[in-house]
Amino acid sequence: MKRAGIIMAGSMLVAALQAAPADFGREVLPILSDHCFKCHGPDEKARKGKLRLDTKEGALRTEKPVLIAGKSSRSELIRRITSKDPDVMMPPPESKLKLAPAQIAAIKSWVDAGAAWSKHWAFEPPQRAALPAVKNTKWPRNEIDRFILARLELEGLQPSLEADNVTLLRRVSLDLTGLPPSQVELAAFLKDPSPAAYESAVDRMLASPRYGERMAWDWLDAARYADSNGYQGDGDRTMWPWRDWVVRSLNHNLPYNQFTLEQLAGDLLPNATDEQRLATGFNRNHMINGEGGRIAEENRIEYIFDQTETLGTIWLGMTFTCTRCHDHKFDPITQRDYFSLFAFFNNTPVTGGGGDPQGAPNLIVQTEADQLRRAELQQRFDSEVAKLTELEMKRFPREEKQTAADSTAAKELPEAVRKTLARAAAQRDAKSLDELVTQFEKPAPEYGVALKSLKAAIEARNGFEKSIPKVMVMAEMGKPRETRIFERGVYTKPTELVNSATPASLPAMSTNAPRNRLGLANWLLEPQHPLTARVTVNRHWQLFFGNGLVKTSEDFGVQGEKPSHPELLDWLAAEFVSTGWNVKTLHKRIVTSAAYRQSSKFKPALQERDPENRLIARAPRFRLPSWMIRDQALFVSGLLVERIGGPPVKSYQPEGIWAEATFGNKQYQQDHGESLYRRSLYTFWRRIVGPTIFFDVAKRQTCAVRTGRTNTPLHALITLNDVTYIEASRAMAQRVLREAGTDDAARISFAFQLATSRAPKLDEREVLLKRLDVLRREYLRDAASAKSLLAVGESKRDETLNPADHAAFTVICNLILNLDEVITHE
Repeated sequence: MKRAGIIMAGSMLVAALQAAPADFGREVLPILSDHCFKCHGPDEKARKGKLRLDTKEGALRTEKPVLIAGKSSRSELIRRITSKDPDVMMPPPESKLKLAPAQIAAIKSWVDAGAAWSKHWAFEPPQRAALPAVKNTKWPRNEIDRFILARLELEGLQPSLEADNVTLLRRVSLDLTGLPPSQVELAAFLKDPSPAAYESAVDRMLASPRYGERMAWDWLDAARYADSNGYQGDGDRTMWPWRDWVVRSLNHNLPYNQFTLEQLAGDLLPNATDEQRLATGFNRNHMINGEGGRIAEENRIEYIFDQTETLGTIWLGMTFTCTRCHDHKFDPITQRDYFSLFAFFNNTPVTGGGGDPQGAPNLIVQTEADQLRRAELQQRFDSEVAKLTELEMKRFPREEKQTAADSTAAKELPEAVRKTLARAAAQRDAKSLDELVTQFEKPAPEYGVALKSLKAAIEARNGFEKSIPKVMVMAEMGKPRETRIFERGVYTKPTELVNSATPASLPAMSTNAPRNRLGLANWLLEPQHPLTARVTVNRHWQLFFGNGLVKTSEDFGVQGEKPSHPELLDWLAAEFVSTGWNVKTLHKRIVTSAAYRQSSKFKPALQERDPENRLIARAPRFRLPSWMIRDQALFVSGLLVERIGGPPVKSYQPEGIWAEATFGNKQYQQDHGESLYRRSLYTFWRRIVGPTIFFDVAKRQTCAVRTGRTNTPLHALITLNDVTYIEASRAMAQRVLREAGTDDAARISFAFQLATSRAPKLDEREVLLKRLDVLRREYLRDAASAKSLLAVGESKRDETLNPADHAAFTVICNLILNLDEVITHE
């Protein structure tokens, strides 16, 4: 019998535990970690009674044994956890910890079955489980559903009905592209009676350029991408070509193993291309401290700390930060393990000095258009040099190998001018040319014009060179640095020497693998690696269902939450690897499952049983991320500019935010035109103070793979009042008035469907019509207010529209864009 997991009701779980022995790694070890390790775990200083329960040798010791395999009734540990005597019971009353009956049953079950010891479940290689048998054989659409349904049937529950077509298409469109379906796409889908209509829509979305833009956001959060350094100086950086590399890679469905290799070690691949070197910008997305008085070596060490911990979070799902200073309190990760991983990143020529946001090693990234422009500017420079050289041969005649300064005509000139003339025309800079212009502009106008022309060519070429982005990337030093463990993580207190190595509790690297970042990346991608594939598919599940199968997607350790469906997690991990780490295949399998296609309608019976929908007896329902809410508003209004890539843009933002955060050192210069309406992905992200229009987003200062969702009225102050949303409402109203005829009921229906993808119900339409009537009369009486509202935002208004009508519908559209249904993943 397969174990049921973590949400089963108490009596049913106890019965199940009595029927089948508890699995130590999945069930018993987390209980011990939560309730016992504080006093009987890895921390020797905190350990009490000389009892250690985090190791087999400690828990199953023969001297003064606390556990007797096969005999829970004779085990001291069982006596203590079942005792009611406060002087004997464990955990002690003062700890405020208490074992639930199901947890005690699990430990007893394990002891009676022989107390078999194993690693924490996440450290064992995933095993592809056989598809479980189910009673309702008509419900599953693919393998995912067999695991979901088997669990539901064990719980005595049934899945929800399938969502209606409108809800389903809107849901999958937002999930796969970050945008709702267009009216054309929606109409085509609803008219297609084919059973394959939904799958065809999914395939279209997976092939859309919008897919990469939507999926890139989560990776940028994890990669701590931003457009500035952070800290007080917060200098601007040009890492955006790396961001565009991510979008391209996701759209081209670069296999995840290659996606990993290129970002961690693209520079070390054989015959590495510029694209592969660009990918390593991932490692350089960390903050850079350029504050005065900061010590370069301290900076450099902090950067490597960040690189090490980012790898630990993204690919291992482990909390590594505390092991900078000491062995992990709960997981089998030592300080030696930490610095052995640190050693892989300790061999770059980065010095840590200064705050250069384009610090070496770096890569100049130029397009074909850039290359052509560079050639044009160089040709212009060469031409001006030739003209000036010819003029100077006439003005300053001399022998072939002499300079203009050697000419008799130059003997009486000022020393500074003669120094400039001593250099060939091609070697002069703009400042020295200015000196010549001052000297010769009046007495020799033709020569002065040539000097000015060369100066202009130099400035144009140099200005263009500065505009070409330099992306910080990775490179290896010829001679590896020495790596030592730092006492308490303090870089000035190096102790024991360590070599590049992977954590001892995980499978060892191949003896033939190079001890560099490429070897490390290949180790992560070994088919039997216990963590990489599991951690990855779990994050992708989280993307579609709101929570991962392991809710703590950043922590697969013993303090993390157990998987709700362990066999499904392992099956998905094994399948992900066997399909060539194909992300789009994984996404298609998830969104075409019956589990995903369920209605999100909340069943009162599940309110206490499964309030977080961990059993997946319905589709999840949660608020859309704020960046997606913004993109949706721009899309339905018709304002969205869908152009992929390029430098970050600065949309509307209240005055003074940057200045206040940087003591006046940074002033926000808003962009204009199309830049105001680009997708949120391209918004300039100042690390010290993120874009004000977004809420509940990662700070982009360190790696984040799970962001929280809050619910506060303050969010509505943005979605109701920010310039972006008012302007989107105005543009949406303009679209309604232009495209929906003259009947108010038809207009309301059209506006409602633009935002929700469905037609309004009669009572919904009546409420909106009544409100429209009130608004129209108010704006007819107060033309100034209508004019003021219609002036919000920079997009051009159609002046042929009646101002009172336009203003009234602007408010109606703003209301609709703020409906719970519109800003929620249904």
